Amino acid sequence: MVAAWLGACAPDGGAVAGTAQAAEAESGSVSSLAAQELQAPTAAPKQAQVASSSVDASRRTAIVQAANRVAPAVVNVSVISRETVQPRGMWESLFLQPGRQRRAAGFGSGVIVRPDGIILTNDHVVRNADKIKVTLPDGRDFDAQLVGSDQVADIAVLRIDGQNLPVAPLGTSEGLMIGEWAVAIGNPFANYFSDAEPTVTAGVVSAVDRNIVPSSDEEGFYLGMIQTDASINPGNSGGPLVNALGQVIGINASIFTRSGGSEGMGFAIPIDRALRIADDLVDHGEVRRAWVGLDVEPVEADEWGRTRGVRVARVAPGSPADQAAIEVGDRLLRANGRALAAPLDFEAVLLDMRAGDTLSLDIDGQSRPVRMTAAGLPSVRAERVTVLQDMQLITVTPQIRAERGIVNEEGALIASISDGLSAQLGLQAGDVLIQVNRTRVTSAEDAKRIFEGLRGQGAVRIYVERNGGYIARDLYWRR
Repeated sequence: MVAAWLGACAPDGGAVAGTAQAAEAESGSVSSLAAQELQAPTAAPKQAQVASSSVDASRRTAIVQAANRVAPAVVNVSVISRETVQPRGMWESLFLQPGRQRRAAGFGSGVIVRPDGIILTNDHVVRNADKIKVTLPDGRDFDAQLVGSDQVADIAVLRIDGQNLPVAPLGTSEGLMIGEWAVAIGNPFANYFSDAEPTVTAGVVSAVDRNIVPSSDEEGFYLGMIQTDASINPGNSGGPLVNALGQVIGINASIFTRSGGSEGMGFAIPIDRALRIADDLVDHGEVRRAWVGLDVEPVEADEWGRTRGVRVARVAPGSPADQAAIEVGDRLLRANGRALAAPLDFEAVLLDMRAGDTLSLDIDGQSRPVRMTAAGLPSVRAERVTVLQDMQLITVTPQIRAERGIVNEEGALIASISDGLSAQLGLQAGDVLIQVNRTRVTSAEDAKRIFEGLRGQGAVRIYVERNGGYIARDLYWRR
């Protein structure tokens, strides 16, 4: 009936045909939308995957990749040591036994630099340690052996015995650019966290060749340091400073702080220096420092308080500097390409040298640089004489006087002494024996003959130069 009515109203079926076509078109449109809706759930995961991959790629920045390369080799260093108890006031000093010691726990960080288990850390982290434990990020614990340490540069070398140890990629501290990315990795606050995973902080290289003068409550100078604003907190000491390539460029050592926490000024020991010291300690058991026989002093500052260069204060006879015709009063402007504004700048250059390296000096008024070959420290090269079984002496020479700043022209320098004999005699390494009773000491052999010639029993007085002053020690002798 509906069809008849439509047919009557639409001659030749036009209206019906048009309506049918419209209905068909509408049906097709609905079918198309339905198809799109049916396909949408299938296409959405693919689009999400593409978007997720894009986001993941953007998240994997150079800093992330650098941290992933080095972090597995960053270790936690736990230390048990003995420290002397200091009285906290007058009342406590009345009851506290002098020299009383207690066991103390400390912590820091380190980084594995060789497959055979060699670890770099700071000397101040492991100083006076009775026991050292190293914990890897994967949770493995190792008892560590102290191979050696250098208090001057604040570097210590540990060794652990383990299999499949991760090793950090090593870079160089030469050619660092101010403003390039720097990543500090370590274990701040150590066991306060529940796992051994290291912490990563990022910043930039803020400066290079920084010399840090200690405040009243700190000890030791830091020379030629890398400055960074990457946060370095308590426990980060000994951990690596890393560049954007994932290479170790320094060993974190100290922070400048008024609150005890990070304030955006951290300092790292250049990795080239640290590795040079580590090689010496591993191969020779001691640091083989360079010596040129040259002492310098500041020059007069201008009206703005600025100085340019340093003045030669002393030249040791027969030293490399003497052979290169360096004279007292010469003004040194540059050393190995580094501008000299203060004596610490010159000391920083020597700290990065070994015996046999070349030192190039630019001298005010001379058109060409003066070059010399550094020698080993005279006290290291000198012949040692053993006295009283546990004490080694060295004859004082002009070169050793210049190296150690000794006042007396003659005497016998104590190169080493056992703890027991040191406590018994009241002497220590670095003391210079200048007289025994009424007999002058002119050399190490002379001191040996004097001690061997003592007979019978009775009091013996030993006169010693220590730190530029004079002291006397009395002991009871019986043979």
